[in-house]
Amino acid sequence: MSYFLCIDTATPVCSVVLTQNKKVLSVKQSTDEKSHASYLGVFIKQVLNETAMSVNKIDAIAVSKGPGSYTGLRIGVSTAKGLCYGAGIPLISVETLQAMAYGMCLNAADSFTNDFIADTTLYCPMIDARRMEVYTAVYNYKNQLVKETTAMIVQENSFRSLLHKTRIIFAGNGAKKCEPLLKHKNALFMDKFSHSASNMVDIVQKAYSKRQFEDLAYFEPYYLKDFIATSPKQKII
Repeated sequence: MSYFLCIDTATPVCSVVLTQNKKVLSVKQSTDEKSHASYLGVFIKQVLNETAMSVNKIDAIAVSKGPGSYTGLRIGVSTAKGLCYGAGIPLISVETLQAMAYGMCLNAADSFTNDFIADTTLYCPMIDARRMEVYTAVYNYKNQLVKETTAMIVQENSFRSLLHKTRIIFAGNGAKKCEPLLKHKNALFMDKFSHSASNMVDIVQKAYSKRQFEDLAYFEPYYLKDFIATSPKQKII
């Protein structure tokens, strides 16, 4: 039996999951934005206490590597690396959009009728990157990448070539602001989708079986874009 601690702080949802192989033993999460630093340590302690586990008994720690919130990614990755280093256990990274697409596929049947879901249906997770830009990628029902990860400014003709061929399900906080523009009949929106570290579980299990571990000394989050600091609009002094 393998135990995994999965951490996701790349989106507005801060979540922690403890699993035994693919079985979720405990999950804690919050949708309070900009509070990841406050919640993450507490959530990790809670899932360990609820399952009578210690970090030393965990086989690997998995973290959502991005793209996503710059600050959120720094919090999640630095915490995961610190725990792995202290306990001497491996680190597994999971691309955020891939985990989101996996969760979308699992929840598609609850959001749409069988007439709308087929093996040709594609899944397009979107993370809000401010203004009309999103971090996005496209996956098929096997969680295989169809359209590579990119920072995209969404327009009316975005995804046009794919939408002419098949239905695409869009979800995530970035999809909400894009819905008014993507009016193609094959564009479907999963309004109730909420990302969680539980969407990482199957991906983590496969990575662990293949020994796909990160180098703790050199691993960094996948930001996709450089962080740009802005000046405050009002002068404090």
